[in-house]
Amino acid sequence: MLIKYFYDEKLAHASYLVGCQNKGEAIVIDPSRDIESYLNIARANGLWITGVTETHIHADYISGSMEFASKTGAKIHLSDEGGANWKYQFVDQHDSQLLKDGDTFSIGNLTFEVLHTPGHTPEHISLLLTDGGAAAQAPIGLFTGDFVFVGDIGRPDLLERAAGVNGSAYSLAKKMFTSLQRFKQLPDYLQVWPAHGAGSACGKALGAVPSSTVGYEKLANWALQYDDKDLFIEALLSGQPEAPKYFGTMKRLNKQGTTLIEKLKPVAHAQPSLTVVQEWTQNGIVVDTRPAKQFAEKHIARTINLPYNESFVTWAGWLLDYDQPIYLLVSGGKEAETLKALQSIGLDQVKTAMDSTFIEKLNETDVTDYNAVEPKEVIDRLDDFYVLDVRHNSEWMAGHIPQAHHIMLGHLKDRINEIPREKPLLVNCKSGARSAIAVSLLKANGFDQVYNLTGGYDKWIKENNKAIQN
Repeated sequence: MLIKYFYDEKLAHASYLVGCQNKGEAIVIDPSRDIESYLNIARANGLWITGVTETHIHADYISGSMEFASKTGAKIHLSDEGGANWKYQFVDQHDSQLLKDGDTFSIGNLTFEVLHTPGHTPEHISLLLTDGGAAAQAPIGLFTGDFVFVGDIGRPDLLERAAGVNGSAYSLAKKMFTSLQRFKQLPDYLQVWPAHGAGSACGKALGAVPSSTVGYEKLANWALQYDDKDLFIEALLSGQPEAPKYFGTMKRLNKQGTTLIEKLKPVAHAQPSLTVVQEWTQNGIVVDTRPAKQFAEKHIARTINLPYNESFVTWAGWLLDYDQPIYLLVSGGKEAETLKALQSIGLDQVKTAMDSTFIEKLNETDVTDYNAVEPKEVIDRLDDFYVLDVRHNSEWMAGHIPQAHHIMLGHLKDRINEIPREKPLLVNCKSGARSAIAVSLLKANGFDQVYNLTGGYDKWIKENNKAIQN
């Protein structure tokens, strides 16, 4: 048996290729939309991918199941649990098997047993793996999807908060308690292979270790320490992070079926031109992917800055509209991976891309900028500003600048009309990265006097403490 682990750091998403080397067959579990890496690994190991499966209808990325079915003829194994509202709507287009609790299916000598584990979603299943070619005829591990993570469990509130299914958070929290009781009955030696790691918004305290065991999670996972259902539900529902805005769209697309990558319209390439970019700003949203410092020093008016880093996909999902054309300013050599990152969450409407390096050569009269200020420069004159804190609600509740107003960055675009224009704006986050994105968004929407607080709230606290001591 062969197990290969794949991890997308921008989505904190884990997926797996499991192969039977004896039969030359393999299956991919919870695949991302871009399937080339799986195909390459399979070829390198003399395997043919004959199956693909998902633990649930994903909300944080586009699944690659349809890509596999179309390109390789792989059979799709999908949950048939959860009721009428949680059925995959594209299964009749491909060779497929719908799965209920207790069902099994095989890939070569490998057997997968289906456990219905609702809680994160109604249809969620986990897959118990047994290697029929091994000496010990007992399961080796469990693919838990978004059910049990290392140190955490899947959040039950996404359907209510991101997809608008009223009352589902409490109902799913109750089901999660029952599912965990079943998990506790599994053998301690079973390995646990989850679908996400630290940084995912599908839980609130995910660990960075890629895998675990049932026994260790019984000892260390906070959610498995509760025997009282009501106390568990209260703890599970409290402190969950904001539900990313794009999750509802992902849920719908993965349920209905998505457009194959090969059928997307190719992205055009434009020669560097200030005039062209200015025209773009009138027709859609222009995303400048350069680092925040470069953007602050010189950028084209009405463009927004989403630096291409590990947080790029997260903030693209929060801040870009799915029905609005996207134009990219991207540094040379990174266009393909930037497009792939956007496509991973279904932002397929990129019209044109342009190399961003020409911006550095533009005349000062053709560009704009924004200023960053040190906390010590403004600590005694905060009343001169409208202070805007764009951190998560949990960060805000833990402490904030007394004069500040709070709008989490992901909600800023929808609430921008709440911000007064009479005073200069001073924007802060924890360290200055998210507030830089916020400043670019505010500038693009006509706010002229906007300042980014260097070092964010963390540095402000240090400077404030110094001022008090002196």
